[in-house]
Amino acid sequence: MTFRGFLMVLTSVGLMAGIAGCSQEQTTTQDAAQAAASEELSVGMIDDQRIIDADDEPGNWLAYGRTYEEQRFSPLQQINKTSVKDLGLAWYKDMGTNRALEATPIVVDGMMFFTSTWSRVYAVDAVTGEEKWSYDPQVPREWGRRACCDVVNRGVAVYKGHVYFGSLDGRLISLNAQTGEKVWEVDTIIDRDRFYTVTGAPRVANDKVFIGNGGAEFGVRGYVTAYDAQTGDEVWRFFTVPGDPAQPAESDAQVMAAETWKGTNYWEYGGGGTVWNSIVYDPDLNSVYLGVGNGSPWTRELRSPGGGDNLFLSSIVALDADSGEYKWHYQTTPGDNWDYTAVQDIALADMTIDGVDRKVLLQAPKNGFFYVLDRTDGSLLRANQFAAVTWASHVDMETGRPVEVAANSFDEQAQWVLPGPLGAHNWQAMSVDVEAGIAYIPVQENALIYAMSDEYYETGLYKRHPGRMNLGLEFGRIAQLFIDNIAEQPKVKGYLKAFNFLTGEEKWAVEFPHFWNGGVLATEGGLVFQGNVLGMFAAYDASTGEVLWDFNTYVSMLAPPITYQIDGVQYVSILTGTGGGDLFSGAPLDPVPNPASLTYSNTGRLLVFKLGGDESLPSPTLRDMTIPEQQLVAMSDEKIAEGEILYHDFCAPCHGLIARSGGVIADLRMMGSGSHENFNAIVLEGALTANGMASFADSLTADETAVIHAYVKARAHEDRQVAIGQAEAARLTWLK
Repeated sequence: MTFRGFLMVLTSVGLMAGIAGCSQEQTTTQDAAQAAASEELSVGMIDDQRIIDADDEPGNWLAYGRTYEEQRFSPLQQINKTSVKDLGLAWYKDMGTNRALEATPIVVDGMMFFTSTWSRVYAVDAVTGEEKWSYDPQVPREWGRRACCDVVNRGVAVYKGHVYFGSLDGRLISLNAQTGEKVWEVDTIIDRDRFYTVTGAPRVANDKVFIGNGGAEFGVRGYVTAYDAQTGDEVWRFFTVPGDPAQPAESDAQVMAAETWKGTNYWEYGGGGTVWNSIVYDPDLNSVYLGVGNGSPWTRELRSPGGGDNLFLSSIVALDADSGEYKWHYQTTPGDNWDYTAVQDIALADMTIDGVDRKVLLQAPKNGFFYVLDRTDGSLLRANQFAAVTWASHVDMETGRPVEVAANSFDEQAQWVLPGPLGAHNWQAMSVDVEAGIAYIPVQENALIYAMSDEYYETGLYKRHPGRMNLGLEFGRIAQLFIDNIAEQPKVKGYLKAFNFLTGEEKWAVEFPHFWNGGVLATEGGLVFQGNVLGMFAAYDASTGEVLWDFNTYVSMLAPPITYQIDGVQYVSILTGTGGGDLFSGAPLDPVPNPASLTYSNTGRLLVFKLGGDESLPSPTLRDMTIPEQQLVAMSDEKIAEGEILYHDFCAPCHGLIARSGGVIADLRMMGSGSHENFNAIVLEGALTANGMASFADSLTADETAVIHAYVKARAHEDRQVAIGQAEAARLTWLK
């Protein structure tokens, strides 16, 4: 997870309108499932054996990570170190969105299936880009307020003629792969009074669809559910954190987990532990591995006073794929205190380690250590640091536990900690070359100034606040905390690293001025592909990190590339558009260059390249970043300071730190006179719900909205004066 959520709300459709019919429709849609099963299906005919044998047809990209091992390493070699100089754009498709695109497309038998914002699904001809069908699940736009990290979706699963995906509002939907018609739909959410969402791609195997959820920041209880792929019937459900101890435990695993939680009301917070990204199927052991997320709230002293490891937070959990029964777990961050999720992509491999042939599991989670586990029993084989880390000194290989640095605890005073909550590595995919023993990882160094919530210091208590994030950290005063501790702030950097996960050695690293870059693809052609925040889609020499080719998309990227081959022609594809979990950071401060999506626009496109491609993109247009002159409000500094706290509690997760948007959500400093005149109508009455901003009348009063408005105007005035001063200084320099 990261900061994101409060203000992203679109359309005036009633909050529950799209949900109310789910249970009523279920019987009908399941009947439709039976009918569809008898149809002659010719598209999307992927089954378990075909994915197991994926290397026999490397031209397709059959599963989320290409194969069940999810290594994201392609055997294709037509595009290689020698030929890549001739790579060009073959075609592109405008997606009609300026929000983050994060999906991994599935390519099978000439068709490409992928998702866009608001959980929309597309099927296109993978050679020409011709759209065959699209499906819009009509997510109620108000649901965006429930999403911590943008209205994103990471993709579909394709299986036996069906396309499966999760909608932001928590439905799992099966479509006919040939026509795009709905076959069945089920509601995956157990409690609609809590802010659950689904953004991750489902996985499918053994005639079951596996799906998790998000929402830990808002206070939910995590779980993963397996559904029958043909009918949508629930097969099993596994909860990742314990529930109310007054109720019967769902399994022996829950009894074990409950022993690691303290306090008298931890379950009222929800607990967290959502599995919002990584679910991996192992056909060799018939296991499903879950990457489990952070706690709710983030801070353990509030979540579980008195300590405890808080299972299964920040853990990798192995389950029996058929029954959902617990097999083993490994916890990467016991008693997580920093939002160090373990939902980052998991890869499987067969390797000889220390002279022993092993079936291993590989993960580089948020906490900065790369884990190699024996996946038969979860035993730890390696835990090498791959990024800057200050919260722990190392992982004790005897106990398997990290050794925390007590001096960097933030229980008593604010502390800069690395990694921050965006992690040393987030969901952006890594790629693993098992033969070389190298993982290519998009690495982040972006510290946060952690501090306990003022509410805790003032009252000694922390209560859950429905309808808003419940982190247990102090965010209202985050800007002041930054200023007060700026001298100690670690430098912000991003990297693409080639990392030997067995030895801990860094083979090479490419440094970026920003940390929030895209996922990675490596190929047998000796190349590593990645899109970055500056808008460059590049191919690197896998041996040295040298840039061998690049293409300016003029849009920042998060999504991972894929490659496929049809009729003897290899293609490389990527989706453009940033946002996601880092909307909070907003625009960078000088001298860091602006992201491409702030310099130009955040235009979402699907780009497809091939050797000899000669298509070109439309010429980009520079954003006008002029801040209008402000009509300042006659309000005391104390009141404006109150507005600053409220802004960062409610508005900053979308509109950016200190009212500086990163180019995705509207920059409030640039509001026109109409928006200023109708500020209360927008914030409290939902006047712009259909355009992306719903009412916060359940959380804010008119007086509070007034001080937020005054703060935004004051910030706009300050930055306008700075910009005028800089322009004048530049003019005088030129005259000299």
